[in-house]
Amino acid sequence: MAGLPMDQRDGWIWFDGELKPWKDAKVHVLTHGLHYASSVFEGERAYGGEIFKSREHTERLIRSAATLDMKPFPYSVDEIEAAKQLVLEKNNLVDAYVRPVAWRGSEELSVPARNNKIHVAIAAWVWPSYFSVEEKLKGIRLEWSKWKRPSPETIPSSAKAAGLYMICTLSKDAAMANGYADALMLDYRGYVAEATGANVFFIKGKEITTPTPDCFLNGITRQTLIGLAKENGFTVTERHIMPEELGQFDECFLTGTAAEVTPVSEIGEYKFTPGDACRTLIDAYAQAVQPKKAAAAE
Repeated sequence: MAGLPMDQRDGWIWFDGELKPWKDAKVHVLTHGLHYASSVFEGERAYGGEIFKSREHTERLIRSAATLDMKPFPYSVDEIEAAKQLVLEKNNLVDAYVRPVAWRGSEELSVPARNNKIHVAIAAWVWPSYFSVEEKLKGIRLEWSKWKRPSPETIPSSAKAAGLYMICTLSKDAAMANGYADALMLDYRGYVAEATGANVFFIKGKEITTPTPDCFLNGITRQTLIGLAKENGFTVTERHIMPEELGQFDECFLTGTAAEVTPVSEIGEYKFTPGDACRTLIDAYAQAVQPKKAAAAE
């Protein structure tokens, strides 16, 4: 289905408690979530028919909704978990990307949202790795974004909220237009923050340094990689990083559900050489997300 518009695909989407044909899963143009960004979502991957860290994603979806005052949430964690599995099975998907989303409906259209119903939908489709194998092997190139991650006093930075991705879209589109794969964002204080849809890590020997997630999302993949790195003999330090410090690191990589573990070869004027450390972590993550296959191989 490559190249086919998202609204013209075949399949089934779970929509407010029932499965609907893909093309019938629609909302009205005057939906509050479209006009005022009262929407939260998750990005998840299924490997071998099992969604990696599925429950953590569902719990975060509901927390994000609560942060945007979208409560009470209409479904429990267990109901969303069952619905995600149903979507995979109904669409005959084994390795897939899963997208739950919740938003305010169209009962009223003004800034207040309390009288608008909370809707929930879950879709799944085949989506290969965020970056190609060729890009991963040589490391991707990033440019500096002109946009900065705002202070948590100005945005709900702990939520995976749709509105927070506007500057990510602007940054990534600009980077791609300039021949880069992605962009790296600083935060409002000038510290290194994250890429447009992934967290960033830097390596020097057996030491890994990653920005403190105090004004951007502490990704589930990020948390997973920190654990895997420690298991593989790395020390991990979370701290504020100034851009001029990047020259002291040897390797760099991004993490995210879509990006998985993607080495970086360039961030603006700074160069990195993907090496053994990146390969070790790529392999460790690949084993972690497919535990059944790993166990079978043993």
